[in-house]
Amino acid sequence: MKVISLATCSAMPDLDEEEPLVLGPLAELGVRAVPAVWDDPAVDWSAFDLTVLRTTWDYAPRREEFLAWTRAVPRLLNPAATVEANTDKRYLAALDVPVVPTVFLAPGEAFTAPGGEYVLKPTVSAGSLDTGRYGPADDALAAAHVARLHAAGRTVMLQPYLTAVDDAGETALLYFNGEYSHAIRKGPMLTGPDLGTEGLFKGENITPRVPSGAERALGDALVASLDAPLYARVDLIPGPDGSPLLVELELVEPSLFLGHDPGAPARFARAIAARL
Repeated sequence: MKVISLATCSAMPDLDEEEPLVLGPLAELGVRAVPAVWDDPAVDWSAFDLTVLRTTWDYAPRREEFLAWTRAVPRLLNPAATVEANTDKRYLAALDVPVVPTVFLAPGEAFTAPGGEYVLKPTVSAGSLDTGRYGPADDALAAAHVARLHAAGRTVMLQPYLTAVDDAGETALLYFNGEYSHAIRKGPMLTGPDLGTEGLFKGENITPRVPSGAERALGDALVASLDAPLYARVDLIPGPDGSPLLVELELVEPSLFLGHDPGAPARFARAIAARL
């Protein structure tokens, strides 16, 4: 029997509530999967036939340490080079698909409130932490948010708030080994300025969704352009004209929402087994 690790963090050593859904389907394929905390010095990563990055959601404040760990793991998916590129959201500027308009502000660069509603977040983050929604009455809070991130050496992303999310929500499309698996709707999450969040992520309202033809076309084309990731999540929001815009391409530790499609755990298990 092959043995793999599902890499997680110390705050959830047994993974989240949905990740264990893949354990049974993997066992049926002759694969035993065990959770292992990524920064636990007692773990011998070379003992596993494969390590699959999953709920390593505490990496953002220690990105360089995390990247060093990914480079040391002998058999890691998604691989270390992908992790390094995808954990800094400046990758959005290099993608050849419609993306939410974004201005990047490195430490020392001036912030000017754009008018209307807008979103501020750091380029290195997970779980929507350090992310806020601002309007014209919130410019002082927004400036303080930027200053706080810049003081920590973090680059800031400035994006318009896409009001379609209030009704349509986000669409997240999940792909395993390049093949479309399923999709979910994520309800609106940003209710106002960032005032801090307890825990590893902000709460989410998730329901199953059938993506539109335009969403599938964008997601399929984007994933086809990648170098064969084990998993990919494509997060989309309708733009002002209703066409989908990419919010994020998640290739490191995204929630896969395995509990929102009955066939998803088995599809993910088959994708992992195919890499063995």
